[in-house]
Amino acid sequence: MLNIHWIDIVIVVISVAFTLGAGFYFAHRQKSSDQYFSGSKTIPAWAIGISIFATLISSVTFLAYPAAAYKSNWILLVQGLMVPIVLIGLVWVIVPLFRKVIRLSTYEYFERRFSPFARLYSSVAFILTHFSKMGTVLYLVSLALATLTGIDVTTFIIGLTIIIILLTLLGGIEAVIWMDVIQGFLLIGGGLLCIGILLFKSESGAGFMIDEAFAMKKIDFGPYDFTFTELTFWVLVINGAFYALQKYGTDQTIVQRYLTAKSDKDAKKAAYIGVFASVPVWALFMLIGSLLFVFYNTGGAVLAEGLKSDQVFTYFIGTELPIGAVGLVLAALIAAAVSSLDSDMNCLAAIGVEDFYQRFNPNCTDKQRLMVGRLLVLFSGIAMLVVALLYAAWDGQGVLGVVFKLYAIFSAGIVGIFMLGLFSRRANKKGLHIGIFVCIVFTAYAVLTTTEINDSLILDFGSYNFPHHKYMLGVYSHLIVLVVGYLASFLFKSEPVKDELTIYGYFKLKNK
Repeated sequence: MLNIHWIDIVIVVISVAFTLGAGFYFAHRQKSSDQYFSGSKTIPAWAIGISIFATLISSVTFLAYPAAAYKSNWILLVQGLMVPIVLIGLVWVIVPLFRKVIRLSTYEYFERRFSPFARLYSSVAFILTHFSKMGTVLYLVSLALATLTGIDVTTFIIGLTIIIILLTLLGGIEAVIWMDVIQGFLLIGGGLLCIGILLFKSESGAGFMIDEAFAMKKIDFGPYDFTFTELTFWVLVINGAFYALQKYGTDQTIVQRYLTAKSDKDAKKAAYIGVFASVPVWALFMLIGSLLFVFYNTGGAVLAEGLKSDQVFTYFIGTELPIGAVGLVLAALIAAAVSSLDSDMNCLAAIGVEDFYQRFNPNCTDKQRLMVGRLLVLFSGIAMLVVALLYAAWDGQGVLGVVFKLYAIFSAGIVGIFMLGLFSRRANKKGLHIGIFVCIVFTAYAVLTTTEINDSLILDFGSYNFPHHKYMLGVYSHLIVLVVGYLASFLFKSEPVKDELTIYGYFKLKNK
């Protein structure tokens, strides 16, 4: 589709070289495992906030949001709009809680509040979901680059893996955060450039483009029917609230950022910056998709026949952007992948060291922790590479479908565990374990009665199959753990719970 000009190649090469340079620059500072995973605690709040933003805005956002808006409207943005609402309500207690009661792993809180099983269950859930996500992100960005350049997708998969491993392996969390800052601004620049060209390339002008997007209902959040069987505004409102809780209260990639800040105040400020930067950028890429639809359906340009909605943005980049702009957008696309994947790799290594290696080797030295952490970064990078190559070998046809289903079955209800621990003094480990068991059984039922193989459901109970949209499955799983876990706790004697592990501890300290 695209014969890249040498100027575009130079822009991309400089961007990649700068990324690798950051890894080498910070390499000499990584003398301890705390430094490697938590940094020097001298990173300013604004930088941590931009790093949170860059972690949330992956290349999936760069590619999938325009495709979603082009195909439908902005309904998927509703999930993101719920994040600041939930965050404002809870960040004031979440941040000091984690900074006080955990050393590094988010899931240490679950052990201190409930049991080692709760910690290991949550850790495995995080590991499974992020391994699946990493391979998907790497494949998608490599496929887009291959489509634009004509170079084989495998070349990009291997090349990007090497870059991301080197950055994360050498520089630790400090290199990850500072490169996220650069890559975050690059991502914003790439999106704004595409918006500018779409708005002003048409002879009708920017006002016409926006008016037509509204008239064609490409800037809309419907349908607004109050039903859970279809993807509606209300389904995503509810799903988005739990997504926000899961991301900011139980996800290691975000919680680990809280620990790198100098103080609770800086950590809270970083969380706000990350969220309030993310929402406008999510909207920016939705707007790109809406304008692409107007651009290709009102005579602005001719779209090649046979293209799917998720290929239109790539086609636009390859055929409409001028020399130099193409290089900037390609660099932004790579930056979006790097800023998400380097965070995942560092956090997976942190979880591996803290929740597993140190548990089974309690007398290990800090030097051993650091060595194992780096080995786990390398291992996670190789695993990511293998998953992406599987996608390439199967032309992206759902290779990880089974993995996603297993994750849904065995890792559901994490937010329920978190809410149960935070808001209830009465909840205990035996009650929680019953809640998790019921949640796993329910999730297995829901997945198996909605998953088809060769056009037939794995389990078919007729009218008793899971009736609602798949986005509601996660919501129900969290609620089951919360409600069943709480009620089942009354069947067992509860040990006294330290107030510092609940929201009541925050209020007690505040009122002193």
